[in-house]
Amino acid sequence: MSDLQATADRLAIQALPIEFADSAMMRDWDRFAGLFTQDGTWRMPHAGMVFTGRDEIRPAIERLQGNWQFFIQTVHLGTIQLDGDTATGRSYVEEFGNFNDGSSHRNYARYHDLYQRTPDGWRFTERKYEVLYVDMTPLTGSPANASTVFDLPAGLQA
Repeated sequence: MSDLQATADRLAIQALPIEFADSAMMRDWDRFAGLFTQDGTWRMPHAGMVFTGRDEIRPAIERLQGNWQFFIQTVHLGTIQLDGDTATGRSYVEEFGNFNDGSSHRNYARYHDLYQRTPDGWRFTERKYEVLYVDMTPLTGSPANASTVFDLPAGLQA
C-alpha cells in the first residue's frame, strides 16, 4: 500500500467517528445506520445492548436519542491500524445532556472499532462502547435557544 493510499484511508476512517457523533446529534438516523456495514454491530456492554445490522441499528439510535431533551457528543480521535481492506482503531468521546425526565448525564468513554473498506467507502463493522467515567450531577446550564441572551465580556462584543 502506498503512503498516499494509507493517508487517504486514515482520513476516511477518522471521518467515521465524527460522522457518527454528528448524525446522532442531528438526528439523522439513516446516515447513522449507513456508517455501518450491512451486518455491522454496535455494542454497549455496560447497558447489555447489542444491535446488529443497519435494520436494528437505525431504530435503536432513534429510540435511544428519543430519551434525551438535549445531547452533545464530542469526539477525540485515537489510533488506527490499517491491514489492507480492514482496520482497527479507537476513539474517545465526551457526552453530556439532559434526559427527558430532567436528569443529567455526563460521561467519558472509548470506542473500540473494527472497519471495513466497502464499495461505498470505509464503514464500521463493529463499534464497542466502553464507559470510562460517569457523572450524574445535575448540569447547571441549559440548552440554548433563540431567546437565550449571552452577556459577552466588553472585549468580545461586536
